[in-house]
Order: sequence, then structure tokens, then C-alpha cells
Amino acid sequence: MPDDTLIDELEDGDRSTGAGGARIAPVPVDERVGDIRELLDQAQAASAPDANIFATLVRAPGVFRRWLPFGGKLLNGKIPPRERELLILRTGWNCGAEYEWAQHVVIGERCGLTREEIRRIVDGPEAAGWEPFDVTLLRAADELHARYSITDETWSALAARYDTAQLIELPMLVGHYHLVAMTLNSLKVELDEGLSGFPPDASASGTH
Repeated sequence: MPDDTLIDELEDGDRSTGAGGARIAPVPVDERVGDIRELLDQAQAASAPDANIFATLVRAPGVFRRWLPFGGKLLNGKIPPRERELLILRTGWNCGAEYEWAQHVVIGERCGLTREEIRRIVDGPEAAGWEPFDVTLLRAADELHARYSITDETWSALAARYDTAQLIELPMLVGHYHLVAMTLNSLKVELDEGLSGFPPDASASGTH
């Protein structure tokens, strides 16, 4: 079981106003030991366990411990990986969440998205070049962001391909990445070394 004294110290860790940096700093590398190391290693299935998102959120260990399995399940759910990453990247763009975008560009490429497709995500479902079902997925992400619901037309197009479990999972996936985006943006989690943010010629206005 985690040591309560260490956990309390981490919960009261470095804070700043966010000017010029993160509002809550990641746990320093030399403090990622013991129970904190154990918690961070649980993130291995989702991404690099020492990524800034995990090293920051582990300061709330109770939430971290419960949140991680849910997020991990969505990353290994019923929606095909390439389609999942389309939904996540569009959500990251819509929310102006540069950290979420940067991490999922890497994951998206591993799952079969091309660099051109990733760049095109910022232009949304109306951009030329998408396959019809890609358009449907991007519209679903936009509708959930703008309306908190999927329209009947888009739902029918999704239901023509997805089974019941996938139809339930899709709004949960998009909703979860809104939660992640809000947290990343509010804490001002900084990009990990080697990652790039939004395309330099794009403006993250999304669909707000």
C-alpha cells in the first residue's frame, strides 16, 4: 500500500501561478521511487510511464489509481485504433489541448494515421480527402464537443458500421478526452521533450 506521508507530501507539491510554466510541477525524477514508482509503472500500457501527464497527475494518487485503468481500457477498447485516434486528435484540437494533441500524434501514427491525415484533422470533416466513415467520426467528435450529443444523422451512419458496444464506447471516449484536455489545459502541463505541438500554420480555434 502507498505510504501516506509520501503521498501527502506529493499532494502538496510544487505549485505556481502557471506564468511561464506548469501550474503544478511533475514529481521530480529523483522522487519517483517506491509507491510513486509503482503507480507510474501502471501507466506503462498506455504510454511512457514518466511522461509529464503521469508524473503530474500522480500527485493526486487516489484519483490517479482509479483513473488510469479506465483510460487504459479506452485505449484498448472496441473501437479500431486508427478510428479511436481520429476521435481523440479531433477532440484535442477542439479543446485546444496541445499536450493531448502532441501525445496522440505519436500514437496515431503508430495506429495507421498518415502525417497528411493528422494535419488534415485540424480542418475537420469538411476537408477534402477523407473516407466517408472518417467524416462520420470527425462529425461525431465535433457534435459531442459543440452539442454534448450526436445528431440522428450521424448516429445512423455510426450504427451502420458499429455494434452496440462500440456505439456506447464512442461518446465515453470523446467525453474522457474532454476530461483529460480540461485537466491538461488547467494544469498547464508542458510538452515532453521531443514532442511537437499543433501544426505551426494552424490556429487551434476548434469548433468553439
